[in-house]
Amino acid sequence: MPYTEKRGTKWRVRWDAGRIHPDTGKKVYDSQSGFDTKAEAYAYGLDRESDVRNDRYISRRDGSVLMKDYARDWLDGIDVGHLRERQCRSMSRLYIVPRWGEVAVGDIKPSQYRAWEKDLRARPNIGDDYAREILGLFAMMMEDAVEDELRKASPVSHKRRRGKYKKKPREKKLDMRVEDVHQLSLNALTFWGFPGYVFVWTMAMTGMRPAELYALRKEFCHPAWPTADPDEERREESLERYRGGEEPMPAIRVQHQHQWKDSVLTLLPPKYDSYRTLVIPPFLAELLDALCASHESEWVFPSINGGPLAKANFTYHYWRKIADGQEPREQRRGGWRPLPGWPAVKTYAGKRLYLLRHGHKEWLDEGGARRVAVEARMGHELPGVEGVYSNVTSAMEREIMDALQARWLRFVVTLGTDWLPTSPNPLPVDLSTWMKTQITAAEKVLPRTGS
Repeated sequence: MPYTEKRGTKWRVRWDAGRIHPDTGKKVYDSQSGFDTKAEAYAYGLDRESDVRNDRYISRRDGSVLMKDYARDWLDGIDVGHLRERQCRSMSRLYIVPRWGEVAVGDIKPSQYRAWEKDLRARPNIGDDYAREILGLFAMMMEDAVEDELRKASPVSHKRRRGKYKKKPREKKLDMRVEDVHQLSLNALTFWGFPGYVFVWTMAMTGMRPAELYALRKEFCHPAWPTADPDEERREESLERYRGGEEPMPAIRVQHQHQWKDSVLTLLPPKYDSYRTLVIPPFLAELLDALCASHESEWVFPSINGGPLAKANFTYHYWRKIADGQEPREQRRGGWRPLPGWPAVKTYAGKRLYLLRHGHKEWLDEGGARRVAVEARMGHELPGVEGVYSNVTSAMEREIMDALQARWLRFVVTLGTDWLPTSPNPLPVDLSTWMKTQITAAEKVLPRTGS
């Protein structure tokens, strides 16, 4: 039964918390003070003992754990990929702890959470997707706090949607035209050199994620792969599949992505562990062959200064200049190198590099590629029974390779034979002559239609 006592002008109540202290072996009691009458204090104690008997009780000692301490311990216990963990810690440090850090886990009220959610979504520097990520992380913390017996229930309600309906905005995208990719590649050639020209075409023709392209090593790229694959079992299987037969299929192996981990540039598994092999059209195989033979770097796409591309802020220092255009500039003493300038590509000016990956899927869909082959190529998994029973065959891969090559041929047949590339440095290959051979090959297969 609860025990009440007078403290000054108020009453205090103590009750059995239903636990035994691990060190002393004695019962653990909780208490609450501040009641005006003995009856109020006694009734409160009876309610708490009822909660104990019905397994609803949360100890005040447990519930008083501060959110900043709980968030720290919770983050130390999650088992996710490096990038996801870094993102979770960042969201907790920037948004969750500043608002809830000094609040006890058991004291967070649903009404307080809803006010915070509304404020978070209204901030101009937080987009809808990022706000959803922050709120989702907080919801997981609260659900685990219930399991840890720090709360009776989560303050985040999933029973019904509150507030007015707001349609999720979708990014406006235009069709990815080969002509635009061609102009991007020329801009990259002028600014970056031959690696930039091949980089743009590789992303458009493979849909690889940017960090996967940064980390592409020669041993995992055509022409070295699969012969140079360090995994013996995979090497033998890949040689038979991609090099065997009368018509080999050139391919790239996506084995790594480049990310910063503990301030060190590190080779990590691809996102979602999406290791995969990507067949490439013959024209791109020729470009990669020439590129890999043109430099001594271990990376297929070295930066302008020859180092790892991931060390540069690629979006700012490379992509924005390639997509947005550049005015001609002269040599500055101890500064910039001279550049002739190049036009902006309207479809991609101010837009994300990632749209080239999106556009690759459009090309696959337009080419009639099978869904299982498309999703596997993009590094995704098909859900449910369809994913369990599906398999990407070599015939499906050949269809993709042929469709991409046909798209290239339909484009180059429209180019004039007087095409001349512009590059800040001498090119390792005669790109103009190579393009003329591509045009000649296209004319043998396709008529010059101008379309």
